[in-house]
Amino acid sequence: MIINHPLLGPRDAQEFTYLGDATLIDRPDGLSFPSADAAMDAMHDYLYQRSNPAGEHRELWFHEQGDRSWLVVTRNTVTHEILKVELARDVARMRGRSK
Repeated sequence: MIINHPLLGPRDAQEFTYLGDATLIDRPDGLSFPSADAAMDAMHDYLYQRSNPAGEHRELWFHEQGDRSWLVVTRNTVTHEILKVELARDVARMRGRSK
């Protein structure tokens, strides 16, 4: 599988480490919950509740054998077709602006 790195161009997927669902970028802020129990529940869900979708899915990939950047890869989990590749820092910045 080839990942088209936004800065370096096409790279073999073996240079990367898959790190899971891209929703991990949205780590819960413990200060924004009304109680410690609510914060604990949110952190539990963040750490352990994962979906396993068939079809389009956003994933985190780390360019371990390259520039050590984090990427958000939108990929079809059935066909393995890569639909979009973004730098994770850009995705996080855009989410910060939309809140």
